[in-house]
Amino acid sequence: MPDVLTIFMRWMHISSVAILIGGILYARLVETPAVAALPPDLRESFADRAAATYRSIVTMAIVCLIVSGIYRIFIARGHSTFYEMLFGVKMLLVLHVFAVAVLIARPHNPRRVRMMTGMAISGLAIIMISAWLSRIY
Repeated sequence: MPDVLTIFMRWMHISSVAILIGGILYARLVETPAVAALPPDLRESFADRAAATYRSIVTMAIVCLIVSGIYRIFIARGHSTFYEMLFGVKMLLVLHVFAVAVLIARPHNPRRVRMMTGMAISGLAIIMISAWLSRIY
């Protein structure tokens, strides 16, 4: 039975990352240019409605990532110092992504596009570090 739980937690972790980072990449690379083509009076209302829709998705993804991440930390022990150092950098980037995700979903945010760019870069860096950590585990 623990194998099923471990597989489920890994799936939940990867799915939540895909939803969180994939959603922000879509919003930044596809939705933002499309919104820029709208008339000025519709731009802000559309962006705020999209952010409101994204808010519940962000909350669920963050909760799932925290739960599955804590589970994964407790089942994996005995790493090298280099692994722990990279893991610490990854956790700092994760805190950045979580904080920005919450701020992006707030209404009337004039810096939303800039924040999405930073979050996308940090999210892709997290994925790269995670791939590296899985190789040295």
